[in-house]
Amino acid sequence: MKTLSIILGLFFSLTVATQTQLPHGTVYGLKPNTGGMLDATKLEAFMGPKVRISTTIKGKVANVTNTTGGWFTIDAGNGKVIAAHFKNAGINIPAALKGKTIIAEGVASRQFIADDGQHFAGDTVNGKKQHKVSADAKHKLDFEVRGLMVE
Repeated sequence: MKTLSIILGLFFSLTVATQTQLPHGTVYGLKPNTGGMLDATKLEAFMGPKVRISTTIKGKVANVTNTTGGWFTIDAGNGKVIAAHFKNAGINIPAALKGKTIIAEGVASRQFIADDGQHFAGDTVNGKKQHKVSADAKHKLDFEVRGLMVE
């Protein structure tokens, strides 16, 4: 009976210990460098015409899409989101990260979406290559995270 109570006590203490707590400063991956950090809502404007930049952003996690591999979205304001994932696919994040403010360091890139269904390699009717992307082309922001810290 004494052994059973000890086993049950250990089981409940392990269960409580494994529940996800996200205290301030919890780090996933590498600890991000906070120097030169910018708000996630200003990332697109900061990038300007650049297609890819390395930076540190601060924003709120809109959704955790896949805990395995660390796939999530960051609120970019005005109904837009930044699709984010860890460079190191072995990093797992908890679903409790949703709604938390985070600081993430990594590489932001702009992914272009063709309106007319043509490939960017230049598959056109007349066979000429297209290298320019029009100013009105739709795009979305992706962020490849090296390190994340819960604020």
